[in-house]
Amino acid sequence: MRSLFLKIFLWFWLATILVAAVFIGLDLWDRARGTRAGPLDFLVNSIGLHGQSAVDRWERGGRAALATYCAELEQKLRLDSVLFDSGRVELSGRPAPAGAAEMAARVLDSGQADTQRVADGPLIAAPVCDSAGRRYAFVVVPTGGPLGELLADPSGLLRRLGAVVLTAAVVCYALARYLAAPIRRLRAATRRLAQGDLAVRVGPLAGHRRDELGELGCDFDFMAERLESLVATQRRLLRDISHELRSPLARLNVALELGREQQTTGTPVSLDRIEEEAERLDELIGQLLVLARLEGGGQEPARTAVALDQLVREVAADADFEAAGHNQRVRIDHCDKCTVDGSVALLRSALENVMRNAVRHTATGTDVEASLRQITDETSACAMLEIRDHGPGVPDAALERIFEPFYRVSDARDRETGGTGLGLAITEQAIRFHGGKVSAANAPDGGLIVRIELPYEPGLATRAGSANL
Repeated sequence: MRSLFLKIFLWFWLATILVAAVFIGLDLWDRARGTRAGPLDFLVNSIGLHGQSAVDRWERGGRAALATYCAELEQKLRLDSVLFDSGRVELSGRPAPAGAAEMAARVLDSGQADTQRVADGPLIAAPVCDSAGRRYAFVVVPTGGPLGELLADPSGLLRRLGAVVLTAAVVCYALARYLAAPIRRLRAATRRLAQGDLAVRVGPLAGHRRDELGELGCDFDFMAERLESLVATQRRLLRDISHELRSPLARLNVALELGREQQTTGTPVSLDRIEEEAERLDELIGQLLVLARLEGGGQEPARTAVALDQLVREVAADADFEAAGHNQRVRIDHCDKCTVDGSVALLRSALENVMRNAVRHTATGTDVEASLRQITDETSACAMLEIRDHGPGVPDAALERIFEPFYRVSDARDRETGGTGLGLAITEQAIRFHGGKVSAANAPDGGLIVRIELPYEPGLATRAGSANL
């Protein structure tokens, strides 16, 4: 049971029921031990006190005073009462309920109170004594009111207990909802924030509450606003810097061409080095612009039906051509036909980054292996692409971080490989844009496996197999 709402509701409700059960259990236990009177025993004791008062009236005023007292009990407490002496004679002159004489005889003989259900209702008799020690039997029949209803219909007690339990359930439900509802809203907002929706706010939660949860909502909104501002500033700075770098880079290329025209002995090597670094810088700036565009969440690229299997074959063929010069190969072991809805340009960029990264790090004389499979079950379907190299792999602690911008593992994939630390970050953003996910794992026998999962639509007609950027 993971729901906080259910936990709060059930705990409060069970606590209420448990308290009632403890009271009832202790009462039954005390009655079983004889150390505490139950509800009926308490009633018998109370009737004994009324019986003592009736005897006092009899001694002071005779039958008239006793009859008046019995009439008062009937009027005020709804108790039909009579008094018997030790000779089994009724003293008030009132008509005795059916069975009252027999019960009075038993009480006078035993000296113990007794109860019995008769046609008129519950019959209760209690022994009493006067100042001289003479024994009497006071017999009553509840004729109405709460007491009479309870004794006449014990199931009414169960109905009342049921009403108490139901009322407790309603109150506990309202309390649990009051406590859990804002937490659920905070949880939903937190998930959206984690998925990149920096504009999410809990809003009314903070406006309608003045307790700790309301303050938490205000703090969450403030945090989200600060995050949105900081990330927007970072993205804008990255984009602006990338654009600004293009201008001096263009001038550098112009100067490079002029230098080639005016070159002297010994300068070609230096110029070639300048050209190589300029190309590397241009590639880096291009990747920064792509990453900034993906993270910025601007205008979405056009979507179309993409034949993912054909795109994988094209990217693998290009990568294999590049790998051939290093005594390496890119091999497709399995390739199911898959059609996904997305951007051909983004998917191509994501696949090329992973393929080239694998070619860059696989050992000389080994193959980069790729496989595309359809993974389906009763509720979903996805296309899973696995690309494996035979290189040094990545430390387990860095497997998740390799998809962060500019992150490189120095001991396995260092700067000498020529990577910029942006390729896999672009891949992660592009795959997330398509509703998929990308992960990495070390192969048991060495090398790195990158898995790309994309939503697969079996009924989607392929309108465009692939396209060039």
